[in-house]
Amino acid sequence: MLVTDNAVTPSRRVLPKPVMFALMLVAAMVLAARTSQAQTLNVLHNFSGGADGAQPDAGLAFDRAGNLYGTTYFGGGGNCHSGGCGGVFKLARKNGVWIFTPLYDFQGGDNDGASPMAPVTIGPDGAVYGVTFWGGGSGCGGQGCGTAFRLTPGASFCSSALCRWAETIIDKFQDDPNQITTPFGPMAFDSAGNIYGPIWGGASGNGAIYKLTGSGNSWTSSVIYSFTGGSDGAISMSRPNIDAAGNIYGTTTFGGSGIGFGTLFKLVHNGAGWTFNLLYSFQGGSDGGHPESGVVLDSAGNLYGCNTYGGQFAFGVVYEVNTTGTYSVIYNPRGSCFGDLAMDNAGNLYGTTYSGGSDDGGTIFELSPSGSGWTATILHSFAGPEGAYPMSSVIRDPSGNLYGTTTMGGNHNYGVAWQLTP
Repeated sequence: MLVTDNAVTPSRRVLPKPVMFALMLVAAMVLAARTSQAQTLNVLHNFSGGADGAQPDAGLAFDRAGNLYGTTYFGGGGNCHSGGCGGVFKLARKNGVWIFTPLYDFQGGDNDGASPMAPVTIGPDGAVYGVTFWGGGSGCGGQGCGTAFRLTPGASFCSSALCRWAETIIDKFQDDPNQITTPFGPMAFDSAGNIYGPIWGGASGNGAIYKLTGSGNSWTSSVIYSFTGGSDGAISMSRPNIDAAGNIYGTTTFGGSGIGFGTLFKLVHNGAGWTFNLLYSFQGGSDGGHPESGVVLDSAGNLYGCNTYGGQFAFGVVYEVNTTGTYSVIYNPRGSCFGDLAMDNAGNLYGTTYSGGSDDGGTIFELSPSGSGWTATILHSFAGPEGAYPMSSVIRDPSGNLYGTTTMGGNHNYGVAWQLTP
């Protein structure tokens, strides 16, 4: 059963990321979604645009202790044309209160990164890993082609609550011999501790999936697959999803068959290398198109994701690809879904939309499997003071609380970090 959001169609808004899409309207099947009033949204931090940063649109990550980590695209202590180069922050819960701490301010230039657009990843060693879109040199138009970094607590004692963490640049992408330039999407670790992620550039300039292999304190970069811009797709922005066998699932935002609305793919690790498998080519109609987010797998091996274009209301769809390869639209939201979905043990899916909802500031939604399909529930509609226009992925703790960020809104209109409690 296909479900849709029954709110008023929102006005179009300019997205704050470099990638923007012209929206198109395609007719499809319409059924009503229900709205839940039982959820409570808590603003964990209102970003001010100063030392704490601004525009935390990439979302959050948990460590093993339940602390939250995230990035801001602007703000912080670096100047980067006086707007700040962005930074990394931590939210830790103490006596029922979430405490915000800036961990690191990017400086840009040759020796540091700038402007992270992806969420951080907690490595198997407990350190914070991530990428910056700019910095690390003078290439890519003079702003640098981006970096991969590792953050750890400072080695020396610090009595201040605002002690910054120590950064190690593990890769400057423009220094690589494989045309690995400008990382956009988040990292993922495999069981051996290798890092994978999407990158712009690649052998033909249509993007690639890179690998960072660590040995002691050094890392070696390589490209495991370069997209051609043809039927395999072009420009991946999604977090690689690595299964137990070491295979990688992901999406491309462009390319594929038709006029290039992106692809869903699988890279199979065969020991000697990687083999590309096309799972689906988006057409930009009722099936949606231009995915920026990755996919989640359920225990049976079915894939779930969302995209940003086409569908019932021209804002993309939430989709399922089952184990036989059948593609199905399971939700037509009234706002584009840019972040990864979260799944609980019962198979319910959670996500955000950039617009839509009662105040047109975006929504948090739940999709629950039922006997004949899926039931949609709008868990929350964002309004300005509590944040607006979420682009982040949703993460979920063992108690069922959901967490994420908004791009704008809040007390200073620089975005918020939020928690939604059942």
